[in-house]
Amino acid sequence: MSDLTLTQAIDNIYLSIKNDNEELDAHIAALKAVMKREGVKEAVFDPSKLAQSNRQGRKIMQSYFRQKGVAVGFSA
Repeated sequence: MSDLTLTQAIDNIYLSIKNDNEELDAHIAALKAVMKREGVKEAVFDPSKLAQSNRQGRKIMQSYFRQKGVAVGFSA
């Protein structure tokens, strides 16, 4: 898993969300490791790829990821 890129880690999270949050915590942990390795401070997600792309859904996602130690931002 050490050769996982940031884009692949984010894509895995999109897939996990699409599959009813299957293995989401494992994918968040992998994302956190990739971010640390690459020196990235914030993971940026495309709201159109989320199950709930409204403000409330984004805030819930940010809160959950923050609990796991990952800062989340959203593209325009």
